[in-house]
Amino acid sequence: MKTSKVTLKEKIGYGFGDAASSMFWKIFTFYLAIFYTDVFGIPAAAVGTMFLLTRIWDTANDPIMGIIGDRTKTRWGKFRPYLLWLAFPFAIIGVLLFTTPELSVKGKIIFAYITYTLMMMAYTAINVPYASLLGVMTSDPNERTSFASFRMVFAFAGSLLVVAIFQPLLDIFKTNNININTSYQLTMVVIGSIVVGFFLLTFSWTRERITPPKEQQNSLKKDIKNLLNNIPWFVLLGAGVMTLIFNSVRDGVAVYYFKYFISDDINQETSVLFSSMTIAYSTFYLFLGQATNMVGVILAKPVSAKIGKRKTFIYAMFTAAILSTLFFYIGREDTFMIFALQALISFCAGIIFPLLWSMYADTADYSEWKTGRRATGLVFSASSMSQKLGWTIGGAITMWLLAIFGFESNVSQSPETIKGIKYMMSYVPALSALISGMFMFFYKLDDTKIEKIMLELNQRRASEKQD
Repeated sequence: MKTSKVTLKEKIGYGFGDAASSMFWKIFTFYLAIFYTDVFGIPAAAVGTMFLLTRIWDTANDPIMGIIGDRTKTRWGKFRPYLLWLAFPFAIIGVLLFTTPELSVKGKIIFAYITYTLMMMAYTAINVPYASLLGVMTSDPNERTSFASFRMVFAFAGSLLVVAIFQPLLDIFKTNNININTSYQLTMVVIGSIVVGFFLLTFSWTRERITPPKEQQNSLKKDIKNLLNNIPWFVLLGAGVMTLIFNSVRDGVAVYYFKYFISDDINQETSVLFSSMTIAYSTFYLFLGQATNMVGVILAKPVSAKIGKRKTFIYAMFTAAILSTLFFYIGREDTFMIFALQALISFCAGIIFPLLWSMYADTADYSEWKTGRRATGLVFSASSMSQKLGWTIGGAITMWLLAIFGFESNVSQSPETIKGIKYMMSYVPALSALISGMFMFFYKLDDTKIEKIMLELNQRRASEKQD
């Protein structure tokens, strides 16, 4: 184990990486579905099926990338090099994802399958190593929670940034007589450039300090066997999947909710006036959600330090489930309640994410303590797996339910379709949040046990260093 002091600059640098990932992730969550149905021109059911099929393959890539990362050896470490190598390809594929070729509907569906699969593979290849960095930068549990909090603050800052500039950039390009298809493409060029810069800062400002035990030999069979016996890892995987379903359904249907339910005219969304600036309701709703997410992230460390990570997670998810249920009963004129509930639900969602990342690092330590082997990348692939799997299921559910409820793009919706959209803003995510919280009843690595594990591991590492 290499020793050097963790600095504020390093925490900020680590945060930039998730700002980059979150900018693309939020674009996919908020805008990709409606781009496919209302701009690209493919049916909602086809989009839902594509999300499911491509992401099943993509989810399987996460542990593979974790295994590759664990076996990477460079002068920069195991995981940092991927931020340097993949930043530009990641951005370029993001631009291709929002490119509309002149093809038939069948041809467009094939193009969407190819570009979406490439995008998710690139996301895996850069994000699994990025997530794994948290497990090798420090062994101090409090510093890990601090790193995770910085990560989440920057993640939501990146989300705020992209929500604030995505629609305005589209509008700027459209007002300059650029068609909507090219406007999406150019918007992604601008955002992709920012993302590349953020990833390069993370590569430059972070350091890897923890290495596997000296006597450890590469053994994929042993690493997988140890992972399959890591019960806390499975609990976090389940909780993470349900949390992402909760988020992806709410976020994925939000733009539809405002365009087809709240607005009087589907071609002109209702707006709110701030000073001399007019902001669409959906943009304000999404921006407010990211802002209150960030407040939750900031409070995660002090709250969990007082009552524990596990209890904080459970209370937050159960509260989010109750508040989400109330969303169904809000009328289209009750804008204050719409935004108030969005703020409260997003706060609950925000507070649990730093805890998840910190607990993934704890399960890596637990595995090393129990088995004498460390496979940080493989363990941390659970974080990306849960994101992808939850987003896969949530995204597919969103599009399939829209199709089941009779959704048709760019026309006024029937009462049954509107009711379905309201279900997707309330009861569906509420159930997911409830199940997520219930998973944590089975998580047994409380703070006292983790402190004991870290004490013993540090003694082992100190002994290895002397040898």
